[in-house]
Amino acid sequence: MAAGRLIGVGTGPGDPELLTIKAVRALGEADVLAYFAKEGRRGNGRTIVDGMLKPGIVELPLYYPVTVEIEKDHHDYKSAITAFYDSSATAVAEQLEAGRTVAILSEGDPMFYGSYMHLHVRLAGRFSAEVIPGITAMSGCWSLAGMPIVQGDDVLSVLPGTMAEAQLVRRLGDTEAAVIMKVGRNLPKIRRALAASGKLAEAVYVERGTMANASMIPLADKADDSAPYFSLVLVPGWKSRL
Repeated sequence: MAAGRLIGVGTGPGDPELLTIKAVRALGEADVLAYFAKEGRRGNGRTIVDGMLKPGIVELPLYYPVTVEIEKDHHDYKSAITAFYDSSATAVAEQLEAGRTVAILSEGDPMFYGSYMHLHVRLAGRFSAEVIPGITAMSGCWSLAGMPIVQGDDVLSVLPGTMAEAQLVRRLGDTEAAVIMKVGRNLPKIRRALAASGKLAEAVYVERGTMANASMIPLADKADDSAPYFSLVLVPGWKSRL
């Protein structure tokens, strides 16, 4: 193992007070702070940790080459994003090889749909690596909504809204509860899939859960199909309340 230390830090769903004590301590000890963002922006993860960093920390922004400009299944998207993760890992490795501790921010939990995991698999075999879990967006959202999500033998399915509509319908029909993530421009498709599976009436749309401007509404009552990146849909189980 080389001298540096890699730490994947889960920043939680948005509220800075939902960072763990361990995450805050790691941020205070890091020499370098790396974070993912869209070009020209700071990124939500970086905003969450304002005021938690030691003076003089080196910041290493990692800017995505594409976000929604190209379909995720297109060869050009896969090629661009793979090259991005390769170059990002190289940039972080340079800091680690110099013996520095590098904290990489990951919104929510690093190993749950997090970009951090792509660097972890490239670097953890060469450097000492630790992952600090974070509260997931879905946990933050169902807590904000006061929604019991599953109990007993209920099955919870976590579904990306980017799935094909027929797949969404099939999987929604085979589960008691569901969390649909990656909503954004997929909301019309998600709405149709929920209606087809008979679950639209119980679905709740949550936007920017735990953040200062959080909001939620029964999806059936939402008049438009606009949805920001930080949004998801909850479908509760727990039909037979004890």
